[in-house]
Amino acid sequence: MLAHTVRQADFHSFSYQMAVTTQSFRTALSGLALAASIAGLAPAWSASDGATGAVSGLPIPRFVSLKSDRVNARSGPNKDQDVRWVYTHAGMPVEVTAEFENWRRIRDWEGAEGWVYHSLLSGKRTATVVPKVKDELVPLYESADIESAVSARLQSGVLGAVKSCNGTWCQFSGKGFDGFVRQERLWGAYPNEKVE
Repeated sequence: MLAHTVRQADFHSFSYQMAVTTQSFRTALSGLALAASIAGLAPAWSASDGATGAVSGLPIPRFVSLKSDRVNARSGPNKDQDVRWVYTHAGMPVEVTAEFENWRRIRDWEGAEGWVYHSLLSGKRTATVVPKVKDELVPLYESADIESAVSARLQSGVLGAVKSCNGTWCQFSGKGFDGFVRQERLWGAYPNEKVE
């Protein structure tokens, strides 16, 4: 089968909009943490690491997705806090990094953080393609084997559903594609994490 290229649908335009332009700068620390995570320098995730949310009892950190097309990310865990970002794409993967009552602190694939109300998040697993280098196209294989046929090449930022992961490969699907991607090329699954 001839491989085709799946391009991001201008992911930046629908992932979020800045609510306040003065808050558009990221801190150097969160940028370095994200770069280390993408480069594979972050420690491997394991459910046995033991960190759980005090409210939900679920692992912290953990990946979830946005349930709504409009999610306000606030500077603190209540409705009186300023809106830092407005996410405008249901299904976008985010990482829960803290919990406070009915609020969850989330981080997106670009390192932006904010607090959202828990009911605006879904346990459905999604991911974003993150190549090693900026313009690299990430191969989507027909099976979880590097020797299998390449059915598509995915551009940075392509969003899809994570059907399963075995710690090395994830079955990944979206509009016009379905196949297997090396797990380290997705932001939405931790290194060595198994997803069923």
